[in-house]
Amino acid sequence: MRRRLGAARKAALAGLARCLYNRIVRNGCARSRAIVRRWFVSRCQDGPFKMVRLLTPTDFRSMPWKNGAGRTTEIAVHPAGAGLDAFAWRVSIANVECDGPFSAFPGIDRTIVLLDGAGMRLQDSEREIDLTTRYEPQHFGGDDSIDCKLIAGPCRDFNAMFRRGRARGSVTIVRRSRAEFDPAQFCVSYAAKGPHEATIARRGARRLDEGDALVAVESVSAAEGGSIVVRPLADDAVAIVVCVDYR
Repeated sequence: MRRRLGAARKAALAGLARCLYNRIVRNGCARSRAIVRRWFVSRCQDGPFKMVRLLTPTDFRSMPWKNGAGRTTEIAVHPAGAGLDAFAWRVSIANVECDGPFSAFPGIDRTIVLLDGAGMRLQDSEREIDLTTRYEPQHFGGDDSIDCKLIAGPCRDFNAMFRRGRARGSVTIVRRSRAEFDPAQFCVSYAAKGPHEATIARRGARRLDEGDALVAVESVSAAEGGSIVVRPLADDAVAIVVCVDYR
């Protein structure tokens, strides 16, 4: 009986901590956010990756583009539930079905990866980006006025966005062989094609089927050790891994 009560109390305290964490992350000052994040990730679970969620496409959130010209499928965002003008970082998928302007995201660094289709040509006042090779990241600023022209019909792309001054991130394509990633405050692994396996230090391996995503929140200090290893489970499997440091 004592053991069952202890487990129930621990679960209740963890739930309360998560509610407090989310409230302060949304509304608190930077110092409060940093303090509560350190407490939360060091107390709620064991191991260097304190929160690990395996998501399927039914868990993703669909919403209109910021400019209303299409729809985006949100895989993960921080803070949780943040709108398009308030996120620190965001990972999503978009279906592009016609020519037209991209939404403006001032202060946002963007990375885009072609997933399906012939691709598109992105044009701003200074340069042109041909997004025609699948699984090849391209980078541009959300401040830029970007016009999109499809090459040959609709396409689908993966997007990662990082708000300058609040988040810095990287986007890595994993195919053919395993890749190991150093600890980051957030790590998102997306199964873009075929299945892959994500092995998290002290938490074991998780299988991701095509379209699934794994989101891990890591402990504050990399000195605690730990990493995430991503391994394709088929010859043609492709994973997209986003690592984010949040300020």
